[in-house]
Amino acid sequence: MKFRFEDLKKVDYKGYIKNNYKKIIAWMVFFAFCYGLGNVTARGVAHYQETFAVKEKVDNWGLGFGQEGTQPKGNVSMEQLKEYDAYYIGANTDKVIYLTFDCGYENGNTGKILDALKKHNVSATFFVVGHFLETSPDQVKRMVAEGHAVGNHTYHHYDMSKISSLDSFQKEVDDVEKLFEQITGQKLMKYYRPPQGKYSTENLKLAKELGYKTFFWSLAYVDWDQNKQPTKDQAFSKLLKRIHNGAIVLLHNTSNTNGEILDELLTKWEEMGYVFKPLSELTDTMSETTGSK
Repeated sequence: MKFRFEDLKKVDYKGYIKNNYKKIIAWMVFFAFCYGLGNVTARGVAHYQETFAVKEKVDNWGLGFGQEGTQPKGNVSMEQLKEYDAYYIGANTDKVIYLTFDCGYENGNTGKILDALKKHNVSATFFVVGHFLETSPDQVKRMVAEGHAVGNHTYHHYDMSKISSLDSFQKEVDDVEKLFEQITGQKLMKYYRPPQGKYSTENLKLAKELGYKTFFWSLAYVDWDQNKQPTKDQAFSKLLKRIHNGAIVLLHNTSNTNGEILDELLTKWEEMGYVFKPLSELTDTMSETTGSK
């Protein structure tokens, strides 16, 4: 049968509507209900996705600085980090610095750094990877002998935000623990620093589950690129102007600049009224503060 537009003119629409209005109303209600249900479902899915993204957050550690000498804001608050025994800064009440170093490999600067720390009687924390333990056991022994803490920077320095299984995460930190104990005869401090500052919520949970405290930082500068080492003036411009109460300072042992300036840098910080304390005092202080609330 061939369709013709002329046939539409012959249809009695008024009569059809009069005889079938109940069915028409029912269909209209049905379609309105389906539209509303679809809209609610779409919003629900969007909300679920947003909530899931927050719960399973993957990010790079970052800081926002305000006025000179004031504490910076992390992209995650201290209160949120406390849930996972994680820290990036100390109390704002005292002129205290917590000095830390990330150790990827040895290139002649670790000895200079240890010399400067010894001269100023400063206890620091060194976060080591497997390669550093394998190639520089004497430096590791010296760190321990001179009263420094040694923490875990994972064995292979992977992007740990991509690791979500407990077995894989545990192997990365356990291998560092085992080799450190073979070298020193001592247990490694249960301090963890995510390589490159890359982390996920699941990583923080796993670290806590394994008994680790995670440490980010509140002051660092671009000192890791061997081909673009900062000058002394550039380093001082960042490290002196941005120092603040409760600072967890991150420096790299591979930096030629750090090896050359650390003695003078420590002197300048001391002249500004700062004292140096180990991370153990930070965690004790923060635990007392949390417990008193």
